[in-house]
Amino acid sequence: MIALVDCNNFYASCERVFNPLIHNKPIVVLSNNDGCVIARSNQAKNIGIKMGVPAFKYQHVFDKFNVQIFSTNFALYGDFSNRIMSILASIVPRIEIYSIDEAFIDYSGFKNPIEHACILRNRIKKWTGITVSIGIGRTKTLAKVANVVAKKEVSSGVYHLSCPYDIHKRFKNFPVYKLWGIGKNYANRLKLYNINTAYDLINCTDRWVHKTLSVSVLNIVKELRGISCFELETNWKRKQSIRTSRTFGKEISSFAKLAEVLSTYATMCAYKLREQNSCANTIVVFIRTNSYSNKTVYYEGIKNIKLDTATNDSMKIVSCVILALRSIYRKDCIYKKAGVIVSDIIPQSSMQLSFFDNINDVKKRSNLMNAMDKINKNYGKMKVRLAINGYNQKLILKQERLSPCYTTQISELIQIQT
Repeated sequence: MIALVDCNNFYASCERVFNPLIHNKPIVVLSNNDGCVIARSNQAKNIGIKMGVPAFKYQHVFDKFNVQIFSTNFALYGDFSNRIMSILASIVPRIEIYSIDEAFIDYSGFKNPIEHACILRNRIKKWTGITVSIGIGRTKTLAKVANVVAKKEVSSGVYHLSCPYDIHKRFKNFPVYKLWGIGKNYANRLKLYNINTAYDLINCTDRWVHKTLSVSVLNIVKELRGISCFELETNWKRKQSIRTSRTFGKEISSFAKLAEVLSTYATMCAYKLREQNSCANTIVVFIRTNSYSNKTVYYEGIKNIKLDTATNDSMKIVSCVILALRSIYRKDCIYKKAGVIVSDIIPQSSMQLSFFDNINDVKKRSNLMNAMDKINKNYGKMKVRLAINGYNQKLILKQERLSPCYTTQISELIQIQT
């Protein structure tokens, strides 16, 4: 038996925890550079604000309904996520962290899963202030369906989808496009065959699903029938690629500023590689102008670099990134977005030196990177950095409505007047 714990309107809920004045008001959270809506409270959904819409197009709606607008505060959201996952890990035997606001947990052997889920839900609410919904089923897919019911139709926020009659009843009213793993393309194809609900899908033959759609959809069908095809993935998985990119709040034209930004992104990628004890064989650098602007011709420069020796050395990766930037930079362009991607990732223990690499130099640089990481972990990100990273990255990212980092910055802790 598996349960899915899902935080309700997670980003909006995080913003409400330390701001009781906005508890019953519509809330939207904007993407990087305050561009598009990426999260909404129920009140915001009810007044017709859609996911992904440009914020400037809905400004009249925001003003009319007194919508509370926030820039993304990933430090705050990440800390709340860590706290919630820690609570789950301390109570259940096995947990799979599926996303920043979702986790599958093993409920095998629990005599009264509903009672336990209610206790778990109340504890999370009491200890973090975040409301969660918990769906329980024999498989991951059934737990996903149960979670939708728990979130929208059950006041307790907990629902166990177990009775065959209840399962079929729910499936008859459950649109196929809302099923976990069934995307828009599959849903459109199924519609051509008059398959519109989960009930329609489970009545298809395995052979037809496999031939017409795919093995992955067949596994989803089996899961809906109560046959487990997706086990809990409790073991950590190494990332196959790491990307750091941003759309700039203010466009950049100078090579020096682009070099500063891209070197910072490269440093972040290198740090993430070291965090998972990995090295990358390939680096991709790209710069892009604003495709919606009439002031300049659209241009996108991309450079792919294949390294002789896999690395996670910030200095080496930054050096490659700057060389790549020199080959794709155009003086006549004003740039809106840039990024660095590291890929072909292997375990650090599998990294092989070339004939021209000096083992002593490699060890010294590795010690240097470890020392930098240790200092930055203790005293804050980028406290020790490469000179080319610059000193004022805040000008690059537009975050005019950023809330305080209540739980991660001592200087931003709430102060109580006595």
